[in-house]
Amino acid sequence: MTPHDTSGSPSDEFTGGPAGGRWSDLDRPPLNAAALRRALIRPGGLWTSLDVVEATGSTNSDLAARAAELGEGAVLVAEEQTSGRGRLDRSWTAPPRSGLFLSVLLKPDVPVDRWGWLPLLTGVAAATGLARAAGADFALKWPNDLMVKVAGEERKAGGILAERVGGDGVVIGIGINVTLRADELPVPRAGSLALANAVSTDRDPLLRALLRSLEDWYGIWRAANGDAHASRLQETYAAGCSTLGLTVRAELPGDRSLIGEAVAIDGDGRLVVTTPDGKDHPIGAGDIVHLRPNGR
Repeated sequence: MTPHDTSGSPSDEFTGGPAGGRWSDLDRPPLNAAALRRALIRPGGLWTSLDVVEATGSTNSDLAARAAELGEGAVLVAEEQTSGRGRLDRSWTAPPRSGLFLSVLLKPDVPVDRWGWLPLLTGVAAATGLARAAGADFALKWPNDLMVKVAGEERKAGGILAERVGGDGVVIGIGINVTLRADELPVPRAGSLALANAVSTDRDPLLRALLRSLEDWYGIWRAANGDAHASRLQETYAAGCSTLGLTVRAELPGDRSLIGEAVAIDGDGRLVVTTPDGKDHPIGAGDIVHLRPNGR
């Protein structure tokens, strides 16, 4: 979800290779960078550049390193990430061309204290755009996970990582498992669009739908000066958030934790957890575990 070493140069065409090579999986065709640029980059639009690299460490790291020279709306996509990062420095790995691994550079002209909504906005945009294009239902697990149903069980199929760069920029990394098979899952509770029986797993239209949805939501939020209530971002996120209404364990900084019911998303994008003593605890950072009815 996030690039590093750019030794894989941007490529518009798949040049093939020997049978059995790393790019010979016909079930996982390469992205068409030229067609994606034609579809997404237009005068007055948000997206200003789009590059696809065959492999890199982390798209977030690559884009962050070039943020000073790039304008808002730069998009970097990797066919494979070798050092993808999630929240809390967790790793994110997947077979080549089995998902969407990208980062975008945004430079929001809204108050900085509202930038914390950007990962949640990206989650809403990804869930709505991909649901239309893939024909699969998504849920949002606070703060940055995209969930799908696999055999009736909610599983993580994607994640988001936002990182501040310089004084005026944010790099947002997005990773989505698209065609990952059961024997390729990094952990048993992971999922993918294919395992969720999505109608389409064609990555080109999925990527176009994701980026168009992100452009729309970002434009609405920015037009409201970053106000999550006025832009309806707060209510839309809450409506799609599977964390709300559940008993959760919040693992907090400083090796602290609390258990309670997730009751709301507040105006700052924090998860409000009500503990058994009736106290509300707004949580801005931490790991949230959805608990089973027996609390485990």
